[in-house]
Amino acid sequence: MTPPHYRDFSDFLARHFNCKIQKITVNAGFTCPNRDGTKGTGGCIYCNNQSFNPGYCAPALSVSQQLNKGKKFFARKYPEMKYLAYFQAYTNTHGEIPHLLSLYREALTVDGVVGLIIGTRPDCMPQELLDELKQLRDEENFIMIEYGAESAHDSTLGIVNRCHTWSDTLDAVTRTHNAGIPVGLHIIMGLPGESEEMMLTTIDRINTLPIDTLKIHQLQVIKGTRLAQAVSSGEIQLKEFTVDEYITLCVKIIHRIHPDIAIERFVSQSPDELLISPRWGLKNYQFTDLLRNALKSQ
Repeated sequence: MTPPHYRDFSDFLARHFNCKIQKITVNAGFTCPNRDGTKGTGGCIYCNNQSFNPGYCAPALSVSQQLNKGKKFFARKYPEMKYLAYFQAYTNTHGEIPHLLSLYREALTVDGVVGLIIGTRPDCMPQELLDELKQLRDEENFIMIEYGAESAHDSTLGIVNRCHTWSDTLDAVTRTHNAGIPVGLHIIMGLPGESEEMMLTTIDRINTLPIDTLKIHQLQVIKGTRLAQAVSSGEIQLKEFTVDEYITLCVKIIHRIHPDIAIERFVSQSPDELLISPRWGLKNYQFTDLLRNALKSQ
């Protein structure tokens, strides 16, 4: 029997580009509407952006300076590589539209940058901005929007202070797809109060959406977050996956996910000095190798 297979992000990119593509992360100095009082304060209880920003990515540098530093880092190995500017940190559509567009267009002027991936929240995509992004796409730029949905369960979203709903995700994804712009979704496994059944229900609900890519990762408890404080005090109790348990869950997800959806990743790896748990001691590629072995053994 042929083992189950899933589309990965390289499969997705190959549909859009005929050359090697690398994402370069950009930190444009944004905040979030659940941090600055627009929707709430304090941010998501698990969030510490230091846990996923690379060293070359600092808001003190301009967008073009960050991209050029990133290019130097990657171009040594692949001189002919092209790049996507990945606006990742916090909510990258939260601001005045002319300012947002100036940052996006600055990124697109950098030599070798052929498009944008914009990370944001599903309640932060006004139609006016979406229309402008459609215009950028019509100018033969690759544009993709990545929405942090995190869960399909509003009860969970309330616990972690997301300050948006699953209905917001449905609306943003549908409008973005209808604009002809590829859509990515981000979810977290192991959020407070969620059973495995609830996590797999999120996958079922994702299957009903017109998305192109999916990012999954395990909940990580990071120093300096409200989640870390709540776990330490006993206010929140978490299901902490072992590696084998999480691989088993990922195999179930692969069996369940729509085959047209490319899965970009299954895990996230925070800096060792910030990570409290789970401490698996695995690089992302090592986890992927274990997952593929588990699929082959079925």
